[in-house]
Amino acid sequence: MAIPFDSRIDAARRLARVLANYGGRNPLVLAIPRGAVGMGKVLADELGGELDVVLVRKLRSPFSPEFAIGAIDESGWTYVADHAARSGADAAYLEREKTTQLETLRKRRLQYTPARPPIDPKGRIVIVVDDGLATGASMIAALHSVRAKQPARLICAVPVAAPDSLERIEPYADEVVCLAAPAEFYAVGQFYREFPQVEDEEVVAVLAQRTKKHAASEP
Repeated sequence: MAIPFDSRIDAARRLARVLANYGGRNPLVLAIPRGAVGMGKVLADELGGELDVVLVRKLRSPFSPEFAIGAIDESGWTYVADHAARSGADAAYLEREKTTQLETLRKRRLQYTPARPPIDPKGRIVIVVDDGLATGASMIAALHSVRAKQPARLICAVPVAAPDSLERIEPYADEVVCLAAPAEFYAVGQFYREFPQVEDEEVVAVLAQRTKKHAASEP
């Protein structure tokens, strides 16, 4: 698989080709905001499925906010990485960070899908997509969250991942689709020629468009 990817959209199209066997089976594509929402739209369009988001937040290292020491989902379930304590996160810090991120999740749910509840994954083929795995913490929280809702099949789909992160997430999914797992992995963005910041407004617009499209297709 040739990398770097031109963009997230290029990566999503390549993922769609690998996932083509799920086309026509109405898969539910759940994107991890914000970066993967445009990718999720491509997958849902290519595979003839539905799009929604699975909301998780990484738990930030106290001394390096961009570095994940774990992740939390909307229910409050938390994954804490083995390296959290070494990063300076004691129990009191983790509780404060969990509270902060849970509040952000509540606000994002109200912002992203204000007119409807989340789409129920029970009994569905579910594809959880992100633009890449560095520590894998957010994906672990996302997969755990979806698994609790009893999907028929749970697939993790990412264009690129750190090899150790892939091993970490495998127990949480029925299938893991990853296009590349380079040994020299420093950050997800290094594997994209274009990797712009995705804003909340773009997420809201994509989800609103898909909601209208789904409503128009119902009898």
